[in-house]
Order: sequence, then structure tokens, then C-alpha cells
Amino acid sequence: MLRLLSSIGASNRVVAYTVHEPSEAAGSPVERADGLVFVKDGFNWWAFLLAPIWMLANRMWVVFAGYVAISLAIGGIAAVLDIGLNWAALVNLAINLIVAFEADSLHRWSLDRKGWKMIGTVSGANTRECERRFFERWVACVDEPVKPQGAAVSVDMQA
Repeated sequence: MLRLLSSIGASNRVVAYTVHEPSEAAGSPVERADGLVFVKDGFNWWAFLLAPIWMLANRMWVVFAGYVAISLAIGGIAAVLDIGLNWAALVNLAINLIVAFEADSLHRWSLDRKGWKMIGTVSGANTRECERRFFERWVACVDEPVKPQGAAVSVDMQA
């Protein structure tokens, strides 16, 4: 079912990623390439279906702690008000939906808290194309010689 839903309109879909690298990254861009993280924009099915596991898998400890606190609060409120488990489950489902829509922002925020810096954005038809486009642009920027600020241009006037 999920595969069918995700394939609807897939031929003209564009995905976008932000690219992040650790702040202590050193060395040439080729050496730093393995440490880059691509964070996809958009709805995240794994964050919707398995929010706590997705948070732990992505090492989002603070976000996970907030999720657990909110879930416990909802359970406590449901018990005190005698609302019933069906309504509490529905509210938790709504929270998972919010997490799924905001998963990319939560991931970027967690990386930012750890000192990672965003070094670019890229879009394309799929993940592979986005990675190719980013690295082509990144390597091209590195291969160009850097001209010092305020460098004089010399012109030979003797002809």
C-alpha cells in the first residue's frame, strides 16, 4: 500500500536535500565527502510509523526525550480525565503525523545542536541524482583556483 501511494505521481516528483558536515571536518573535500549527511525535505513515512525508533536510529536524543514526555503526559491526562485509550491513541497518532511532517526540520535541528553546519542544498529526481549534482558542484568549486581578494590584473601593453 505504501509503495503504491509513494509511486503516485513519481514521474514528475522532485526531491530536495540539505547537505550537512561536521564542524571539525578537516582535509580535502574528497576526504570530507564520506562524513556528509543529506537530509531529505518532505514527509517521512518511517517517522510516522515508528517515530521513537526513527528518532533513536538518527541519534536524536533530545527529540526522543520530548516525544516520550509528551506521550506520557497524554497518557496521564487520558487516565485522569477517564477519556479512554482510543482517544489517547488517536492523539498519539496525530503527534506521529506532526513528527513525520517535521522530521526533516527535527533532524536538521539535531545536527545543528551537535555543531554540524549546512553547506548546501540540492534537488533532483531521486537521491542518486541529488548526490551526483551536489558532488559535481562541490568538486567544481574546489578545482577552481581561488583568486585573492583585490588581486590586480596585469596586462602586457608592449606589442
